[in-house]
Amino acid sequence: MKIQLKNSISFCVLTLGWALACTGITEAQTEPQPHDYVPHHLLGLIHAPEVHRELKMTQGQINQLEKLFDQIDGQWWRSRNLKVDEQAAVILKLEEAVGNWLQTNCTAEQRQRLQQLVLRSQGTRMLLRQDIKQKLDLSERQVGSIFELAQSTQKAQTELQEAIRQNLPTEELREAVSKAQEAEQKFFSSVLKSDQIVKLRELAGREFDTSGLKRIFPKAPELIASKHWINTKPLTLANLRGKVVLLHFYAFQCHNCKANFDVYRRWHEKFGDQVVLIGIQTPETALERDPVAVARAAGDEELAFPILIDLEAANWKNWSNTMWPTVYVIDKQGYLRQWWQGELRWQGATGDQSIEKLVEELLVESS
Repeated sequence: MKIQLKNSISFCVLTLGWALACTGITEAQTEPQPHDYVPHHLLGLIHAPEVHRELKMTQGQINQLEKLFDQIDGQWWRSRNLKVDEQAAVILKLEEAVGNWLQTNCTAEQRQRLQQLVLRSQGTRMLLRQDIKQKLDLSERQVGSIFELAQSTQKAQTELQEAIRQNLPTEELREAVSKAQEAEQKFFSSVLKSDQIVKLRELAGREFDTSGLKRIFPKAPELIASKHWINTKPLTLANLRGKVVLLHFYAFQCHNCKANFDVYRRWHEKFGDQVVLIGIQTPETALERDPVAVARAAGDEELAFPILIDLEAANWKNWSNTMWPTVYVIDKQGYLRQWWQGELRWQGATGDQSIEKLVEELLVESS
């Protein structure tokens, strides 16, 4: 028999803005250690309904878990733009909070199974954990081999993300990432001994593919109230539960923002009442700090959807937003599911299509 473990890279390393949350590598370190490359996936896993079902959580447990998310998700979300060492400290603190909740609210069997899912989500990287090294009696050569592979993958992923940020060609870099990941996957058959594989299979438990989980991000931060709204009375995300929400930050004099306007108009017409499209006008220039000018520009551009005029950029700060424009997709339960920074169709990009496809999937999900 064999064991196949997949790195859950889908919600860790290839999602722009979340790569560094997967490691404990700090900027101050000159010599990275093997354990620095072990992904931190607990927060993502505990948010996934598939994991709740796998753990056989009761509705009461899930309700209590939702209350925990209300306390920790804002910190988790805003940590994505911190410096690496600061982000790692936040993630570890929140993982500790989740661990305390699990200890109080879950059975030993549930905690054990969740730990197995964490191991599975870490894939080959679990072998860089000190506890796993001891349990499998891994040699320094074995650990060194996977450490080198992990460093190679990390380097390829970092180069890819930098290219994405700079809007550079990414085809060759994506291929390099794929090859590096494949090399990690082949590690088991080439380096591990048969008795180690048997032990590893026991530690990881029965099969469960964590790479296919869909809801693995925090709840969307609640809107901070503003007295200035266009096309609607004041809205809150809490009151929009049961609806898919497309929320975007923009500035009406921003050229890149204007390039997205025709997409927003199409979404508003296509989805109608099924989807709530919300614009958050965050000022970049002096004119954009004039509510009358903002409303006039919205009328000129035929932006008929709800718009919050955020003169103090309070929501921008609360969301830790960094770019005009940015679009966020929020599901019926209020969880973030995807986001896109910049023009949706920049140089042939298909951000509008990928978002539309996701929205159509979310519309048929149960509330």
